Amino acid sequence: MRNLAFARTLALVGAIACAAALGPALAAEPKPDFSIKTKWVEASVTLDAKIKADPDRADADNERKQEPELFRNAWSFERKYETRSVVDGRYVSIVRADYAYTGGAHPNSSSDTILWDRSAGKRISIRPFFTETADNGSTLKAMRQGVIASLEAEKKKRGADGTDTSAIESIEPKLLKIGPVSLAPSTEEGKSSGLTFHYAPYAVGSYAEGEYIAFVPWETLKPYLTPEGTKIFGGARPKDDEDAPR
Repeated sequence: MRNLAFARTLALVGAIACAAALGPALAAEPKPDFSIKTKWVEASVTLDAKIKADPDRADADNERKQEPELFRNAWSFERKYETRSVVDGRYVSIVRADYAYTGGAHPNSSSDTILWDRSAGKRISIRPFFTETADNGSTLKAMRQGVIASLEAEKKKRGADGTDTSAIESIEPKLLKIGPVSLAPSTEEGKSSGLTFHYAPYAVGSYAEGEYIAFVPWETLKPYLTPEGTKIFGGARPKDDEDAPR
């Protein structure tokens, strides 16, 4: 419960920052609780009196008094956005990474992705690139198989292949369950070499293993591509992307 109020605030900051980056500058009245202004972005967050008086905030204060050892170090919350790829000058893949430390044994991390269609001016999914994306359908089963193969290879490379595999096996062939997905960059300009799935620490292994990025090459999914999918996929995954630190 002590994290809920902080998490809500963090989510609001990220949502408004994204909206400002992709659309007109936002204005807020009265004076905002948080604001940022650059040459390209003006964003702000205003919390009303009810949110500020949320009982979860009082719970966190009480817990701080009851368990001061948890607050010896300052709590910290971070959210980062990174452009993963720009495909066909139209599809922008962004990876969002959240980090939170609230006095535990180690920080908590999570990952999500955003796929933005510049032409449509909105966020989309990968559905337009595939002929079908039904839960447990042939496309998602092929994706899942590719994800598992990639994760198993990466675990072997890290010396973690003998660890519990239940987390990997629990990945479901469902678009909303398979994991945050982005369009991978390619050696061919304007193309994507396939799909990358982003798993934060704990998602598919122990915390000590760190994050995992599973890569499924576009050739694996070629039988399921729509004309638009055929248009945007091609080339190979760049070596520097494959060797990027995790």
